[in-house]
Amino acid sequence: MKHFTSVTLAFLAGGLFISLLGFKENSISKPLPADTLRNTLQPEVPAAMTFAGEAVPLDRWDVRERLDRELLFNYHNKPHILYTIKLANRYFPIIEERLKANGVPDDFKYLCVAESNLVATAISKAGAVSFWQFMNGTAPNYNLSVNQQVDQRYDIRKSTDAACRYLKQAYARFGSWTAAAASYNCGMGGYNSHASYQRTQHYYDLHLPEETSRYIFRILTFKHLMSNADELGFHLAEEDKYQPIASREVTVSRSIPDLAAFAIQEGTNYKTLRLMNPWVRGKSLSVAAGSTHTLYLPAK
Repeated sequence: MKHFTSVTLAFLAGGLFISLLGFKENSISKPLPADTLRNTLQPEVPAAMTFAGEAVPLDRWDVRERLDRELLFNYHNKPHILYTIKLANRYFPIIEERLKANGVPDDFKYLCVAESNLVATAISKAGAVSFWQFMNGTAPNYNLSVNQQVDQRYDIRKSTDAACRYLKQAYARFGSWTAAAASYNCGMGGYNSHASYQRTQHYYDLHLPEETSRYIFRILTFKHLMSNADELGFHLAEEDKYQPIASREVTVSRSIPDLAAFAIQEGTNYKTLRLMNPWVRGKSLSVAAGSTHTLYLPAK
């Protein structure tokens, strides 16, 4: 740079300025088509939607605008949606199977997305844990063991079964899957308190705390974006999605004092054992007389 004369530098600067002007002028002269720009910035609110077979009253302005809000904010968080779709390819088949076995509508898999984004290790500020975000004190009420060695809130099968128990109780109480889903956020007691004062149990007619007021619309948003991913621009090749992990079940009826040694004996390692069984929380595993644990290990 020190070999250039001041004249040369002035000439180069002038050329750069002219080039930038040309670029700016050219870009202004060719604006994006209005439809293209609008579709880029604003996802369409669907004409009709259901949750668990129950119609969403999108003909109401307040309902439509609340869904629009959640769609707008999540639609533009493309990395987040793409990552969730990748995880869903691995975890949805397990969740779907347990929902069906428990007689709970398939749409509740999107409640799991709203709770944890399908991240097995998710922990909320309040201390709720894993896929279905059970609190430590609530877990035992739904047959989930929590101790120093085992935390079944991290077990996708057992925690899905536990969530189903809650949701079926809430449905029996409120007579609506939508209300049951909303109560998952604020508790059955909390939902009933608002419903009793306002003299309606209909979710879309209730004035609720902000988080619960947005909750169903977050679930609906994930349902819409993930069910229509390709046409909404969330393109992923099948090979780019996270595949189910090929595994084998090992039923354990005796305590394991050293899980690292056990893993090596089974042809794997401690890290893999913990990744495939996040409910295992320690270096040993106690098994009470007459009970068993099922471990998932890499397929041979």
